[in-house]
Amino acid sequence: MKKYLFNDSNELAGQLARDFSAAVSEKAASGESLAVALSGGHTPKTFFEVLADQYRDSISWNNVVFFWGDERCVPPDNDESNYKMTNIALLSKIVIPSGNIHRVLGEDPPHNEALRYEEEIKEFIPESANGFPRFDWIFLGMGPDGHTASLFPGAPTLEEREKICVVATHPETGQKRISVTFPVLDNAKRVSFLVAGDSKAPVLKEIMESGDKPLPYPASMVNPQDGVLEWYLDKAAAPEL
Repeated sequence: MKKYLFNDSNELAGQLARDFSAAVSEKAASGESLAVALSGGHTPKTFFEVLADQYRDSISWNNVVFFWGDERCVPPDNDESNYKMTNIALLSKIVIPSGNIHRVLGEDPPHNEALRYEEEIKEFIPESANGFPRFDWIFLGMGPDGHTASLFPGAPTLEEREKICVVATHPETGQKRISVTFPVLDNAKRVSFLVAGDSKAPVLKEIMESGDKPLPYPASMVNPQDGVLEWYLDKAAAPEL
């Protein structure tokens, strides 16, 4: 596990944007594309805004393929849509082939869409010997309750080991969501948690100090088998570091 600490979310987003640009350049140099799964949330939004503002013309967007790790089951013009946030902050401001953007169709029936999106991922993302897709880079957030993607504490979806995508239910609102599963997260080459803000501090402290002790937080259960696990943190989220 690698940990990077920043003064605030803006500094975090700036470094992440530099790292992202370098990763795309490395792939583009060999004629390949960087396959990425995005997350929603405030910290990724700041990251997307930095990319749009400072890297709009310098990144080879033809060599980036965007998926989402999770999405709320709402239309793409709904304010709760992760896709809408990404589109406003980044996608609408760069020149990228439409075929490189693979959004979750949140407006469609959830169980149908989970199956469809699973097939779309399988079509475009190479799989490992274990049969699961291997993303180059997955970005994750963490809620104050320790959830990540749309994998919530105590939910039966935490035990899914065969499917690529599941229908998740928000424990408080009952809202349906589509989420990739732990086997997909754990199969990525690189997994980066983006965590900022003092509301995340109590759970984050437990995760950072847990060692091998099991915790009930889904964010603590992400464990790439043959990849890098990183935490991009700001001082508000990790004041003890």
